[in-house]
Amino acid sequence: MNTTKKVAVIGGGAAGFFAAISCKTHHPEAQVFIIEKTSKLLAKVMISGGGRCNVTNGFEGISGFAKHYPRGEKQLKKAFGQFNSKDTIEWFENRGVALKTEPDGRMFPTTDQSQTIINCLMQECKRLGVQIRTSSQVQEIVSHEDSIELVINGTKEIFQSVIIATGGQPKKEGFQWLKDLGHQIIEPVPSLFTFNMPKNPITKLMGLSVPNATVRIQGTKLEQSGPLLITHWGMSGPAVLKTSAWGARTLNELNYQFVAHVNWLGSSKDFEVKEQIDLVRQNSPKKLLKNLCPFELPQRFWEFQLNKCEVDLEKPWAEVSKKHINKLIEVLVNDQYPVSGKTTFKEEFVTAGGIDLAEVDFSSMQSRVVNNLYFAGEVLNIDGVTGGFNFQAAWTTGYIAGKHCLA
Repeated sequence: MNTTKKVAVIGGGAAGFFAAISCKTHHPEAQVFIIEKTSKLLAKVMISGGGRCNVTNGFEGISGFAKHYPRGEKQLKKAFGQFNSKDTIEWFENRGVALKTEPDGRMFPTTDQSQTIINCLMQECKRLGVQIRTSSQVQEIVSHEDSIELVINGTKEIFQSVIIATGGQPKKEGFQWLKDLGHQIIEPVPSLFTFNMPKNPITKLMGLSVPNATVRIQGTKLEQSGPLLITHWGMSGPAVLKTSAWGARTLNELNYQFVAHVNWLGSSKDFEVKEQIDLVRQNSPKKLLKNLCPFELPQRFWEFQLNKCEVDLEKPWAEVSKKHINKLIEVLVNDQYPVSGKTTFKEEFVTAGGIDLAEVDFSSMQSRVVNNLYFAGEVLNIDGVTGGFNFQAAWTTGYIAGKHCLA
């Protein structure tokens, strides 16, 4: 009689691979399978971070790290006690993948290539004997007392444990098979999206980045700061993406029609900006406006704002009227932009929503509803802000599920 235990990991993404590797590492006697319905593996890893793979974040301290998750902070704080960003760094470096930290905390392989991370995960699966099955559709899942039956491409198979790592879904229907097992599903809505500003003149500055802006959404308490990128459709960059993450449900309720207030000078108040302008007028009265910007702003952006205020770029600072100075202060600290719609990138989409976290034991990632069923990654109602936090949630939950799925 064959007593070898079999574990199926459904989903060939970051969480799925890490869960399978963790399972085989902690339970070397088990047969571990990654079941992926498409022909592609680790697709999101490949395109994340502009093809560089933002593996994790260098932010230190578990409590502080967990605060970067609009949904899942409390649960991940507990989970990070088992496997956190320091463990991730050590795990990859022990397998020959050196990571580097950028000034904003994002961490990438020193090669700046996602393929480095993919190769590491694939090689580890090969070394451990994890079996990978692509183009394998799970059509049915049936829970038994001490096992789970899967129907894969029309064939029934019995597994001692199953780890679900199928990622986020854009619509609730994508979770129907898990709802059929008795799980509560939190309605998915997009997170980490950019703001569309159709035909707004600022889009002429596409590709330009302002180093520290604060974005506030009119009529809400939403406010986030960071670099802001102007695109051909509107605005992106960390300040916007963080706002979209924290405001995922609020902005969805507004049907993505709202007014964004932008302070291009971070947290500077209007009186502070006036003081800086008065100082420039006093010390350099003959300097032309276009040639002397008192703030850390790109030249093209500075000229754009001067034009917006209908100020003559060729005027010396001493000749600028009080009216124009007040107008300039207003567009620097409280610029307003109507937003109409969002842009999400299909391959990189992150959703708020998924399996209700109350139905998962985060010490093991086991379902509280179905025996021998475990969860990892974005299939859960967990999402982080931009900067490597979503991958860290995948590594952490994958590691824990793999470790405990046969305990």
